[in-house]
Amino acid sequence: MRKVDPVKHEQKRGEILGAAIRCFIKDGFRGASTTDICTEAGISPGHLYHYFPSKEAIIEAMIDLGLAHAAERFGKIIEADDVIEALLVDIEDNSLRFRPAQLLNLDGLAEAARNPEFAKIIERHTAAVRRMWSDFLRRAQEQGRVDSGLDPDATANILIALIDGSRAMPIRNPKLDIRQSAEHLRTMLVRFLSPPEAQSAASKPRHQRPSRPLKLVRKR
Repeated sequence: MRKVDPVKHEQKRGEILGAAIRCFIKDGFRGASTTDICTEAGISPGHLYHYFPSKEAIIEAMIDLGLAHAAERFGKIIEADDVIEALLVDIEDNSLRFRPAQLLNLDGLAEAARNPEFAKIIERHTAAVRRMWSDFLRRAQEQGRVDSGLDPDATANILIALIDGSRAMPIRNPKLDIRQSAEHLRTMLVRFLSPPEAQSAASKPRHQRPSRPLKLVRKR
């Protein structure tokens, strides 16, 4: 029996996931078939099943990959000098300006509304993201950088809704002024999350505030 090289196996899984994501962006979760994914990945259907037993398994793996990336981003945000500003940078880069996330997010919610099995996948993903938000908020509250009067779990739900909404904005309005929208989101986040004593200074327009270098690096 031929031994499987774990490094090559994971590399191929990653290539298939990349192909699947491109197919889902193009045709949606319902429209993209395993045949489409195999064609995009340059493999046969029989070869696919050495790595993923079903399309649902591909989606589960894609979500796990997304959760790993989200955990990495939360780690960078909590280490930033200004967590709210770092959070805004992340929302702008990964929601307002990132078309793949916009398409996958909205299509995933639509599919969950009509497909009970897909809904379970989305529920698992949302529960994991909610835990990340709650943990992030508790740590920021312990550091005195987020209003301690906010309930972390309830606030996490609101912020998830905010992310969903920010991803819908450019689709609803292709001519959306991203920079202006980001400034309004910053004002909203400052007023919602900042400790009361910090809101006065933090709510000033960006050009009036003292510059504070962020440890979170923007993607180019």
